[in-house]
Amino acid sequence: MGEAQSGDAVAVLAGRAAGQGSVVPPRFTLGSVPCEAATETAIAGIVESGGCLRSVRSHFSRLPERLPPMADTPGQDAAAQVSEATRQAADSRQMGWAGRAGLTARAVVYLLIGFLALAVAGGSGAKMDQKGALAQVLAQPFGPVMVGLLAVGFVGYAVWRLTEVAFGVTGEGRAVGPRLVSLARALAYGFLAYTAVTLMRGSGVDQSSQQRGYAAQLMTHPFGRWVVGLVGVAIAVVGLVMVVQGVKLTFMRYFPAAGLPPRTRQAVRHLGRVGTIARGLVFTLTGVLVASAAWTYDASNVGGLDGALQTLRDRPFGGLLLAVAAAGLIVFGVYGLCEARYRRV
Repeated sequence: MGEAQSGDAVAVLAGRAAGQGSVVPPRFTLGSVPCEAATETAIAGIVESGGCLRSVRSHFSRLPERLPPMADTPGQDAAAQVSEATRQAADSRQMGWAGRAGLTARAVVYLLIGFLALAVAGGSGAKMDQKGALAQVLAQPFGPVMVGLLAVGFVGYAVWRLTEVAFGVTGEGRAVGPRLVSLARALAYGFLAYTAVTLMRGSGVDQSSQQRGYAAQLMTHPFGRWVVGLVGVAIAVVGLVMVVQGVKLTFMRYFPAAGLPPRTRQAVRHLGRVGTIARGLVFTLTGVLVASAAWTYDASNVGGLDGALQTLRDRPFGGLLLAVAAAGLIVFGVYGLCEARYRRV
């Protein structure tokens, strides 16, 4: 349509929108067809649509600028409360005491194993593993009480390590590797607590025989040899990691930077280096023996710490090698007491 006709249509629309009376639209044709009726209908629809849009705009203008946040469901609120309560318990002073009690129990066991190894180097026939150490304690006056206290310490150690699995290891953050190591330690010391309880109840089976029995039974199943072999490799790798940590003094990150006197820090550094390297070497030998048991299909090679130390004794200059290993484990026990006193938990 022409410019004059477009202007007339706009004038009609403006008049309707301003509430004016009836405005007669101009007459024009589209080709040879009159469009009067079509123009009237189109203008009425446009005006009506404009009024509807103004109504919708007015309605939304009355809504609040910011909707209130959605309320948590009862299940979400309960889960949040449980998570917060668990975190507070993990950071509590009581959990710190449990961790220190567990570190003390671990140190005592390594001291006992070291002294037992020295005795074996001198001709004794004692068992040089955790259960053998606990058996020696049990044979002493008030032995059941002391073994019971050690079992409580092992449980505390396991629970403390489980909190590290859940919330991260002190000095390591929330890295996955250290948390997996803490899980393995929690399981190991939970089993050691069970061992102490069974020993107090009269169990006479030594630890190395138990381990040989477990390995022999496992190797009778499909892929059992692979499982035993992988366990041996894992133990050997853990031992090598301990050796590296001892050489690089990475264990010192668990101690407060400014919380130790200089002489104490130097003593902890030397004790930790020697003890961690010695413990790592014994663990590496233990893992190699377990892996060789899988390779040769001979469960008699599985023997834990006792088997590893017996292997040293049976080598040329075995008495000297065993005495050196025993001294290293004793040093680690002394370092463990320092760790129980000064470590950040």
